[in-house]
Amino acid sequence: MAKGRNNLLGVGGQRKKLSRADQQGAGSARVADRKVAEDKKQELVRKMRERAEAQTATTAEESGQSGQGAPAQS
Repeated sequence: MAKGRNNLLGVGGQRKKLSRADQQGAGSARVADRKVAEDKKQELVRKMRERAEAQTATTAEESGQSGQGAPAQS
């Protein structure tokens, strides 16, 4: 059995040092920046979904048109 197994110092990552303003509940610029970044991400995801839906619809229309005009072979 390895020595020092009971010593869990440093496990779990590091904690961010809080400034006095953050400790007192004042909103920092970091929080606002995260909100802006999240909003940009949501907008990008929305645009990507719209493009994917449009591409899927276009592909479905093309495959539907090519199948209707072809004569049936026996």
